[in-house]
Amino acid sequence: MSSTDKWHWFLGDPLQILIVLVVAIVSRAILIRAIARVTRHALGSLERGDTRAATVTRLLRSIITGTVWTIAIITILAGLGINVGPILASAGIVGVALGFGAQTLVKDFISGIFLILEDQYGLGDVVTIGTTHGVIDQVALRTTRIRDKEGVLWYIRNGEILTVANYTQNSNWTK
Repeated sequence: MSSTDKWHWFLGDPLQILIVLVVAIVSRAILIRAIARVTRHALGSLERGDTRAATVTRLLRSIITGTVWTIAIITILAGLGINVGPILASAGIVGVALGFGAQTLVKDFISGIFLILEDQYGLGDVVTIGTTHGVIDQVALRTTRIRDKEGVLWYIRNGEILTVANYTQNSNWTK
């Protein structure tokens, strides 16, 4: 292989892959910074806004990272001459199957997002959720942890929470 052929080879696939990777890294960084700024601005002024903004930012950061790297990988494979049509079709079928199988998981995550955004309860609040009464130990996107007065730690899936009695928030209520 002559030096001209090597130079043309280097300017071909490896350079394209490098460009895709750099664009993916820069795009992810810009999007994550924008999301952090927007969520902090939108939620930061609310009660417990910093905690809620951090949780929503983590969720959106994961979604952005997955999306950017998926697009980058597909772009690289297509640039290498690999037919990505069957891969995308297979991914679509797998996505539909996972969607049906993970309905409760998706319900838990969506409920968790609204629990956090609506500030229904937060760390340290005394609540009754269903038949469980105690102090909120952790609020995550999928589950809520409550520690009762006996010290038992209860895990409640957010998608199963129908009613919440919060004894800490707005405690200036009178009878």
